Amino acid sequence: MRQPIIAGNWKMNGSRKSIKALLDGIKAGMSNVKSAQVAVCVPSIYIADVAEQLKGTNIGFGGQNVNTEEKGAFTGEISTSMLLDFGCKYVLVGHSERRSLYGESDAVVAAKFAVARKAGLTPILCIGETLEERENGTMEAVVARQLDAVIDIEGIESIADCVIAYEPVWAIGTGKTASPQQAQDVHAFIRSKLAEKSADIAEKVQIQYGGSMNAGNAAELLSQPDIDGGLIGGASLVAEDFLTICKAAN
Repeated sequence: MRQPIIAGNWKMNGSRKSIKALLDGIKAGMSNVKSAQVAVCVPSIYIADVAEQLKGTNIGFGGQNVNTEEKGAFTGEISTSMLLDFGCKYVLVGHSERRSLYGESDAVVAAKFAVARKAGLTPILCIGETLEERENGTMEAVVARQLDAVIDIEGIESIADCVIAYEPVWAIGTGKTASPQQAQDVHAFIRSKLAEKSADIAEKVQIQYGGSMNAGNAAELLSQPDIDGGLIGGASLVAEDFLTICKAAN
């Protein structure tokens, strides 16, 4: 039985004051979260604050991006050792905004996945298609290509050490959400694709849904057999909404 994982992606949002209030609210409601792993992926400048506020809790935290190099002349970047220095467990790699806005190719995403995993971080590998790719019938090819970019350099065994987040690009921040059946179909495809190389890993890997999951639709999405949690954007910035999603995973 796969344990569900609910991870908040705060993106470029928050202040020291709002983050304290948000985490205080989440912590206060965690006693009602029985089944899910819970984590937040936060702007790097706030990682130290989050680490302090989450001491003694079972809420994990991580970064939203990482560089492939360990140190050096890479102004504005953050390394795996920096994330680990503050106790991060997770790091997002390949989020659609990194791919589309900052030009990260499948090869760059795979390289980031590799360094994160080798350093001992758990990569949350984001994959998914645009609306154009879905409508022109290439969704499966796109998702398979993004997976293969990692598997080709790291091997299928590496997938056992990660979380996969399926995020249909057309449903991120748009208010649109894939129907539960649409989301389930792609999650099942991802698992079948992995099973071609290892049925055991395919069965065990956690696959989150990352397309505008919110308090209103979480229960139905999470009831699907191959959806093992959510990568939550806007709803993760409201403690009550985030907790509702976490409780839906019960």
